[in-house]
Amino acid sequence: MTAAPPVWLVRGDDPVLVEDAVGKLVDRLVGDANRSETLDVFSGADYELGAVVMAAETPSMFGRRVLVAREGGRFNTDDCAEVLRYIESPSESSVIVIAWERPAVSGARLGATPRKLLSAVKAAGGLLETKAPGGGKARSQWVGEQLSALPVRLTPAAKTLVQSTLGEDLGRLVGLGATLKGVYGEGALVDAPDLAHYLGDAGSVPPWDLTDAIDDRRSKVAIDNLNRMVSGGDRHPLQVMASLITHYQRIAALSGSDVRTERDAADLLGIKGSTFPAKKALAQSRRLGPEGVARAIALLAQADVDLRGASGLDALTVTQVLVARLSRLGR
Repeated sequence: MTAAPPVWLVRGDDPVLVEDAVGKLVDRLVGDANRSETLDVFSGADYELGAVVMAAETPSMFGRRVLVAREGGRFNTDDCAEVLRYIESPSESSVIVIAWERPAVSGARLGATPRKLLSAVKAAGGLLETKAPGGGKARSQWVGEQLSALPVRLTPAAKTLVQSTLGEDLGRLVGLGATLKGVYGEGALVDAPDLAHYLGDAGSVPPWDLTDAIDDRRSKVAIDNLNRMVSGGDRHPLQVMASLITHYQRIAALSGSDVRTERDAADLLGIKGSTFPAKKALAQSRRLGPEGVARAIALLAQADVDLRGASGLDALTVTQVLVARLSRLGR
């Protein structure tokens, strides 16, 4: 029988998903025990991981203990030394859960997980990743599983509305499920008209939703996706520009080449794994033709200059104009 991990590390890009995963893990570890006797939570900017380990190694009159260390993103390799020692010689009655989330300090950034800690926890079987799949079938399947796990049942129209509105902000599913349960009751069937009021503003979308809309010459959809990336995803227009430049650099690299298959295109572009991005770039290079590709590069260059102060327009407007012009290119 495999031993239970002495330390769990829960991490991911979305703090809501991390919070939800930590809550479910703690529920499982505590079980039917009295939380006031079993669970200890460390949080804030003052505690050290050494204190968590000390608590885990201190005998408890109540038996099993679960110790949760919040805001782990502020710790570095040296801070984790005591945890690494604990993994080598853990207490049989205690388990530590480290939530690798952003520190609750204004302007604080999420630190990278120390490699030694990540390796040790993973080897012990305690690594829990919460990041949703990036795209394609894997992401759609993941979203479908999350929607099915909600405490209410959604009609197909409601599921479509949730996905189109939330975009990349899938962490909002956790709060949405709790809200709908409170309003309609557990197991209730909720349709799109009943759901719209609780969804809030449209969330961000991934960069490929923007480039796909541009490639398909759907200018209104492209500009809407751009606005969602900037307002809902907190991306600066310069970050959007970086995605567009990468997209058109791939197209330009294939323009005029003798590449005929998507596999050859992927090899030329240095794309590993799925050849789908190369397939899209190849199709777009053929549709635009050399003149269209040259025009796209010129538009990107001018917009880049304008974003850096050459134009009197604000950054979002400059990018909106660029996206509209790119959407009109093509033979």
